[in-house]
Amino acid sequence: MFGGLLISWQHKNITVGDFTLVGMLTFSALMYVWWCAFQFGQCVREIGKIQNALSELLEGHDILDAPNAPPLVIKTPEIVLDRITFGYDAERPLFQRLSLRIKAGEKIGLVGFSGAGKTTFIQLLLRFYDLQAGSIYIDGQNIAEVTQGSLRQSIAMIPQESMLFHRSLMENIRYGKLTATDEEVIEASKRAECHEFISALPQHYHTLVGERGIKLSGGQRQRIAIARAILKKAPILILDEATAALDSVTEENIQHSLKHIMQDATAIVIAHRLSTLANMDRILVFSQGKIIEDGSMQALLDKKGHFTELWQKQKNGFIPG
Repeated sequence: MFGGLLISWQHKNITVGDFTLVGMLTFSALMYVWWCAFQFGQCVREIGKIQNALSELLEGHDILDAPNAPPLVIKTPEIVLDRITFGYDAERPLFQRLSLRIKAGEKIGLVGFSGAGKTTFIQLLLRFYDLQAGSIYIDGQNIAEVTQGSLRQSIAMIPQESMLFHRSLMENIRYGKLTATDEEVIEASKRAECHEFISALPQHYHTLVGERGIKLSGGQRQRIAIARAILKKAPILILDEATAALDSVTEENIQHSLKHIMQDATAIVIAHRLSTLANMDRILVFSQGKIIEDGSMQALLDKKGHFTELWQKQKNGFIPG
């Protein structure tokens, strides 16, 4: 088309103005065609994403409740691991016939290098995976024989990377206890040292936090997660580097709040900063799926074993992952 137009202009069948006008119209038409093609490509990509999401949503869960499983009812939050065996690869088990008893109300610290089994230990306690052998009991009840909902409702967890929803701060904190009143949410946020920064925001507790809490700093997101746990008041509390993203002053203040809610709970704390475990009743040192040391911090330091090695490396500026 454009070639024919050019020949016509050369033979002086059209004016320069006609040539320019038709050229501009042709260019505009091509731009619209390109835009439509781009939008069609975007639409196809979005349809692909929807198909992938639907396939994941419709996929059956690997971990199912036992038929007619009762809810977990905890009066005494004691945890017992009875000769458990587990591995992500069944041919290479991480835990082999591991047994452990955590008394009700005990405060337990978990330490060890990356891959030692600390996170897997927590995931098994939450029943994200089923065991290959053995059993885990909470208050004498096998967690594989109770409903998963009641199990996880009985455990409050503060992860290293807190997950927030694109909702208001009030709704994000209330996720810890959906029936909580506004007053209970505000009280929990005060104890988690986040009421002050929330009050400074233009919309206060009605401020939207963005996807995954992108509008908040790492420390602020962590304090929201701590407020959730405080609000939940679960009999078992798990902390995975819960104060790692906080400054020293805020961490010290929050440690007081955590100490208060840990008083009536069985607490399990994963920490790479070993000094935060000073008040634990026991510290379990993991290595390649085995608990190689078990005792108070002072007892482990006096033993001059693996924990002492970790302690010395941390004092020298190297913090194991």
